Amino acid sequence: MTDTDDSRLGITVLGSTGSIGRQTLDVVRAFPNHFRVVALAARGNIALLAEQAREFAPEIVAYTSDDPTTQAQAAELLPNALHGVDGLTAAATHPAVKTVVAATSGLIGLRPTLDAMRAGKTIALANKETLVMAGHLVMAEARAAGVAILPVDSEHSALWQCLHGERTAEVRRLLITASGGPLRRATLEEMRDVTVEQALAHPTWQMGQKITIDSATLVNKGLEVVEAHWLYDMPYDKIEVVVHPQSIIHSMVEFVDDSIKMQASLPSMHLPIQYALSYPTRLSREATALSHPLSWPAVGHLDFEAVDMARFPCLRLAYEAGRRGGTAPAVLVGADEQAVPLFLRGKIRLTDIAAILEDVLARHTVVDDPDLETVLAACSWAQDEVLRLHGEPTASHERSSL
Repeated sequence: MTDTDDSRLGITVLGSTGSIGRQTLDVVRAFPNHFRVVALAARGNIALLAEQAREFAPEIVAYTSDDPTTQAQAAELLPNALHGVDGLTAAATHPAVKTVVAATSGLIGLRPTLDAMRAGKTIALANKETLVMAGHLVMAEARAAGVAILPVDSEHSALWQCLHGERTAEVRRLLITASGGPLRRATLEEMRDVTVEQALAHPTWQMGQKITIDSATLVNKGLEVVEAHWLYDMPYDKIEVVVHPQSIIHSMVEFVDDSIKMQASLPSMHLPIQYALSYPTRLSREATALSHPLSWPAVGHLDFEAVDMARFPCLRLAYEAGRRGGTAPAVLVGADEQAVPLFLRGKIRLTDIAAILEDVLARHTVVDDPDLETVLAACSWAQDEVLRLHGEPTASHERSSL
C-alpha cells in the first residue's frame, strides 16, 4: 500500500512524548487499520521520541528543545529530525495529515495549530492555552478556514457529546465536573503547608506535574471554563463547576426543560482521544487493550459537591480573567506558567500561586481584541513579571514546553 492509496486517517501528534501524546499513540496501536502517524513532535524527550519514530515510521519528526545536550542526543538518535517551531509547523501542515492532535502543554503549540487550521487540518485539541489565550483568534481562524476543532479534554469531550443534536438556545447551563484533586478535603490552613509530593498525589488521574498542580489549585478547571466559553459559544454565567470526586461523570448539560444529559466512563483519556479521531464514527474497543467497560455496581455511588471558592481562589480568578477578556486570560496563563515551577522548586507555597496570579493580573493593563503578537507579548510579560517579583532570572527561561 502506498501513501497515495492509504485510506487510514493521517495524523500529526504535537507533544507525542507527553501524557496525551502517549495515549494518542495507544489509540493508534489499538486501531492500526484506521489511523496512521504521519508526524511526531516533542520538546526534549529524545529517547522516547526516537522509540516512537522507530515504531510508527512517521514522515516527519521534530523537537523544540534548545538544550545543547538534547540537541546532541537528537543528532545521534534522530539525525533527520527537524528543530524548532518551524519543525512543528512542518509536522502540523504536512499534506498527508488530516487531523492534528494538539497535545502540547504550554504556549509553543499555538502558532503551529493556527498554521494547521490555515492548511485545512482538523484539530483534535488538548492544549488548553491555545483557546484560553487566543480563543477569539482561534475560533475566527477555524470559521474562516472551515475546519473543525474537536475537543480532547475529557470534560469538553463530554460536553460535546451531550450537546450533539441539541439546540444551543435550549441549553440552560454547562456543568463541568472537577475531581477536586488531592486537596479536596484540605482546610485553608492545611493547604498553606502542602508539600509538592502531596500536591502531586492526584486521586484519579495520572498526568504531568504542571497539570497536576493546576488540578490541585483548580487553575486547570478555570482554564476549562474559558475553553468551554469559546468552544460552545456559551456565556460565563451559564458555565458552572461542580466537584465530583469519582471522575465518572465527565461533564453535564442542563436544558431549559430541567433535563440533564451526562457523559460517563472510567477516568481515562483514551476514550475522548479516540472519539475525536474517529468522529463521527464510534469504533468498538471490545477486542482491544483499551476496552474497560464501566460497571455501575462496582462504582456504587456518585458524589457531587459545590466548589469552595475561598479555598480555591484560582477558579474565581479564571472566571474574572475570562469575563474581562482581551489579554487578561493570556496574563493568567503566563503567570501560572511560572508560578507552578516556583512551587515545584520549593520557592513558594501552593497557596501563593493564587496570590501571584491576582497580583500580576492587577498589574496588567488589558488590551482588548489583541492580535497574536499582543497575546504572546502579554503572556511573556506575565511570566517575566512573576520571575522578577521573586528574584528569578528572566532572560533565559523557557516560555513553553511539549
